[in-house]
Amino acid sequence: MSEPFEPGGYVHKLIGVFVLIALGLAMVGCGSNGSTSTNINGNWSASMTTSPTGPTIYAFTTTFSEVSGGGLDITNFTITSGGSCFVSGETTETGSFTLSGNFGGNVTGTFGMTITGSGNTLTLQGGVSNNNTITGTWSLTGSTGCTGNGVFTINKM
Repeated sequence: MSEPFEPGGYVHKLIGVFVLIALGLAMVGCGSNGSTSTNINGNWSASMTTSPTGPTIYAFTTTFSEVSGGGLDITNFTITSGGSCFVSGETTETGSFTLSGNFGGNVTGTFGMTITGSGNTLTLQGGVSNNNTITGTWSLTGSTGCTGNGVFTINKM
C-alpha cells in the first residue's frame, strides 16, 4: 500500500526547487548581455561613400534629438567634407526615425534625413541598428557636379 500524499512533502519541495531555478534563469536573462543599445539623442558623425569600401565623398557632424511622433530635431549641423555642393550654415536639415526593440537590448528602426542648400538636395534613407550606428543609402541631386549616390554610415560620437 502506498503512503497518503502529505502536504509539504517531497513533491512540493521538488516543485519549489524547479520554480527557484526557473526564476534564477529568468533573472539572468534580464541582466546585461553586453550589447550597447541605441539612443538617437546625442552627437553623431556621418560619412558617405560611393561604395562600402570607397573613400569618403561627403561627411558631416550633427546633434540629433528626438521629438514626439518620430520627428528628429537636427542642430549643430556642420559639413566637414563635401566640396562646393553645400556651405555650412546655409543648409536646411530635416529628419525622422523609428526605433523598436526587445528586452534583450536589440534595437532596430528606420532613419531618414534630407539636407538642402545651394540648389542641391541630399537624401539619406537607412536603418538604425545596435551599437549606435545608422547605415543606409544616400542620393544627391542638384547642380552640375553635385549629383551621385552611395552608402553612408553615421556613428554616435
